[in-house]
Amino acid sequence: MTITAALVLYAVIWFMVLFIVLPIRLKTQGESGAVVEGTPKSAPLNPDLKRKTKIVTLVTTVLFVIIAGIIISGVISVRDLDWYNRMGPPASTLAD
Repeated sequence: MTITAALVLYAVIWFMVLFIVLPIRLKTQGESGAVVEGTPKSAPLNPDLKRKTKIVTLVTTVLFVIIAGIIISGVISVRDLDWYNRMGPPASTLAD
């Protein structure tokens, strides 16, 4: 795995986890009854982004280590995900 691939993998996992964590324990202004003038009722009362980004980074790091370990070890490769045989035979069998 190249450095660029690792950074892309980490970023994709980070944003996926972020979108899962954002709505957890979210209380809107409409639910609390304290709607600020000029904002929609669905706006968050206290998004607590600092805490959520720390949680997302921690969870992402654990998931990244697991997924990168699987990819680097070769337990699962791209060819394992080629269910319709669109990639053709591996290069090692063509040389024989």
